[in-house]
Amino acid sequence: MMRFSALMASMRRADAGYEAEIPANWMQGRTTYGGLTAALCLEAVLRAHPDLPPLRSAQISFIGPAGGMVRVTTEVLRRGKSVSFVGADLFGEAGLAARAVFAFGAARDSALKAEFVPYREFPAPEQLKAPRREGAPGFALEFDVRWVAGGKPFTGSKDCDVFLWLRHVDEEARSVPALLALGDMPPPALFPMFPYFKPISTMTWTVNFLADPSTLARDWLLMESRAEHAAEGYSSQDMFVWTRAGACVMAGRQSVAVFV
Repeated sequence: MMRFSALMASMRRADAGYEAEIPANWMQGRTTYGGLTAALCLEAVLRAHPDLPPLRSAQISFIGPAGGMVRVTTEVLRRGKSVSFVGADLFGEAGLAARAVFAFGAARDSALKAEFVPYREFPAPEQLKAPRREGAPGFALEFDVRWVAGGKPFTGSKDCDVFLWLRHVDEEARSVPALLALGDMPPPALFPMFPYFKPISTMTWTVNFLADPSTLARDWLLMESRAEHAAEGYSSQDMFVWTRAGACVMAGRQSVAVFV
């Protein structure tokens, strides 16, 4: 079993990018856990281009399965006065598995400052019991979880607005890629509607960082995953992440293929 920080440290420079071996505990079915896929892309970008300003946004398309040895290549798409765009492609043994575009932006003076995502008060994670994890995939055990509100998976519930407290088990997972990896941890918001387990596949994931992610300490984060729509085998969901202090630091959106 390899912890997140050790896996990132094992990433090595290759002729055409960076390579890493995906251990079994980070697999999600026949492919790599999506949050780790995104984190590997970001880690490669930060190593190849260390002079970038803070990360502001990430767009990831999960194109195909990846496991075993994976390779990440990066390309600067544009360097502007304040914003830079960098692309990353992750390849598995079967070819292209994921494509990511990261937007990095320097802070600028602005007359506008607003917060429109309300924070809901919930019991602190220390007051809640850890859920039973029997049968959970290995990657899920790399995160501490406290269920807060919303329907439980595979119960046939129509309450698809789920809140969780989450953090890495790995105490050394303090990097920006670690935060990105955490953001994909909540199960699909539609899972409460499932009467039993059936496979799903995330197709696209957009994440906006509402604060400089490098300034966040390792601590519990409150995450909301809310289903908006499901039809014809696809689901759309919104995702938000807050600190204990109530600051919204990430806002995301996913398109998910469902097979039920």
